[in-house]
Amino acid sequence: QAQLVESGGGLVLPGGSLRLSCAASGSISSINDMGWYRQAPGKQRELVAHITSGRIVYADSVKGRFTISRDNAKNTVYLQMNSLKPEDTAVYYCNAEIISTGRNMNSYWGQGTPVTVSS
Repeated sequence: QAQLVESGGGLVLPGGSLRLSCAASGSISSINDMGWYRQAPGKQRELVAHITSGRIVYADSVKGRFTISRDNAKNTVYLQMNSLKPEDTAVYYCNAEIISTGRNMNSYWGQGTPVTVSS
């Protein structure tokens, strides 16, 4: 079993920046993919970015503005968000594919951290 805890969300002006963090803890042998998703009011949850080893994928809507990174020693994934726009407003969720010792991979979700971009 594992847990994901996100932090860093909040209210920011258009054009501003935020840095989200997500730390995994528990019975972790290894972590494959880690990523960020978001869900705006009345919308479906969508991929923002994810990272597996050196492979990184970004949604077209955030490419060039957001940067995903991870610290494997700390089991942590980050999302640096620059040039934020009102349409970035959403609850951001961390996701990780975690392998517990002696068990198969399972997908875990964080509780979500809200990001509001507004003037």
